[in-house]
Amino acid sequence: MSLTETPAVRLRDGVSMPLLGFGTWQATGRRGYAAVLEALRVGYRHLDTATFYGNETEVGRAVRDSGVPRDEVFVTTKMPPGRAGRERQTLAESLRQLGMDRVDLWLVHWPPGDRARLGTWREFLALRDEGLARSVGVSNYSIRQIDELTEATGAAPAVNQIPWSPFQYDAGLLAAHRERGVVVEGYSPFKGSDLRHRVLAGIASAHGVTPAQVVLRWHVQHEVVVIPKSVTPARIKENFDVLGFELTAEEMAAIDGLR
Repeated sequence: MSLTETPAVRLRDGVSMPLLGFGTWQATGRRGYAAVLEALRVGYRHLDTATFYGNETEVGRAVRDSGVPRDEVFVTTKMPPGRAGRERQTLAESLRQLGMDRVDLWLVHWPPGDRARLGTWREFLALRDEGLARSVGVSNYSIRQIDELTEATGAAPAVNQIPWSPFQYDAGLLAAHRERGVVVEGYSPFKGSDLRHRVLAGIASAHGVTPAQVVLRWHVQHEVVVIPKSVTPARIKENFDVLGFELTAEEMAAIDGLR
């Protein structure tokens, strides 16, 4: 694999998930549609949306209008916790909004009522087995809740989407997910980071990139999926342009140590 090819991680069920994706939270209406179209134009092949975001229609239309074959785009959406008990109807509505016959990953957006909710997970697995979602997972779940799902059903989530950044780095938490075969997907990579920190600034200067690009590259090299969001064309392109440089082991360790 060359540095400029988008690296991917293989999920527990064999599905390949690009490590760098495009987040669409708050990207709605015409601006949202244009942002997703631009993301696909610059090379993103992984889009992250959710029922709660209210933009599944725009995301689906942008995929169709982009000219990129559907099978080349990894699409994630998420079920709000308040829809627990209505899983089938919720996924059917998401697919209608997206204009797709399946999604690549479907997540429980938050633990319903702060509980693992075994009935919801069983329904997710059933809908996956029916082919409506290639993979299923969770978001904002604890390791304890993941274990509860796995022990009850024998099937662990493929992914857990959680807040992640250099300043939230937890090697033990990452290892706990990997021991269970659960891929960590990080959101809000910049919100959780001090992009003016001297360590990030120094590493960015050494590579001729921005501190934000360093943060994204750090995720990729840790094989933590990351989904930066923006509706600004220049920033969308900048966030994708992190595949042409590589952080050294020393730089990775320095970033790991940020607090």
